[in-house]
Amino acid sequence: MERSITEELLEQYRRSLYSEEKSPLTIKKYIRDVRKLMKYAAETQDNFIITKELVITFKDKLYNHDHYKIESVNSILEAVNRFFEHMEWYELRIKPYRVQRESFTPEERYMNKEEYQRLLAEAKSRGKKRLYLIMETLASTGMRVSEISYVTVQALKTGVVEVNNKGKIRKVLLTKKMRMQLSRYAEEQGISEGIIFCTRTGKPVDRTNIWKEMKELCESAGVEKSKVFPHSLRRLFARSLYKVQKDLAKIADILGHSNIETTRRYVRETSSEHQKLLERLHLVGGYW
Repeated sequence: MERSITEELLEQYRRSLYSEEKSPLTIKKYIRDVRKLMKYAAETQDNFIITKELVITFKDKLYNHDHYKIESVNSILEAVNRFFEHMEWYELRIKPYRVQRESFTPEERYMNKEEYQRLLAEAKSRGKKRLYLIMETLASTGMRVSEISYVTVQALKTGVVEVNNKGKIRKVLLTKKMRMQLSRYAEEQGISEGIIFCTRTGKPVDRTNIWKEMKELCESAGVEKSKVFPHSLRRLFARSLYKVQKDLAKIADILGHSNIETTRRYVRETSSEHQKLLERLHLVGGYW
């Protein structure tokens, strides 16, 4: 059966996602991914007619021709399937690639505590107070960078940041030392109310700028750029907390994960860490 995607249908889908209280970033991603399918249809057959065969070849193209990672392909397919479900085009839904769960966290994506401290030291040496405190806040709370705007003067007074993400509200605690440092920064910047990390016009700091500023520290700090992005601080928090208290359910609650499997991925060891553990078992004797 042939189906046709139009701009009008996309707009209806966008409004539906908004009514479901999806975040602006999620809505933007879903629409962008459906547009990828539309573009593929237009390039291959000069129209926006969608068939099951076309979706299958689209899936193959993403992985084998465009060289997307399997996780990225599955993420795009999820967005496309959600659109099909919204339209009740159930016959067009496609299965994602099956992925075996990785045993270890890739070394090139894991930032350890020592590297984090080197980034802080570099930010401090450059006088980047805001960036320094943003990194400390993310690493000490496990907040998402998109949630940093919930850190307000009022939150500093109570020590509790109320985060509203995707319709779920959770409370994030600030340590006493973090509250003191943020309060001092707010006073220095003349911020008496509202958001702590804001631009001169009072708008929340853009997360793209945070990412860019963190990357600029890498070379001088001696940290691989592939390890440095705001979300790596959230993962560092999860791993650090897991070493102190191996309670995945509690960590999932703190991070705001609805699926504990997501939390499990956050706290996975690297292969080198697992290698050290194996060496400590002393199960291999001397060869005679």
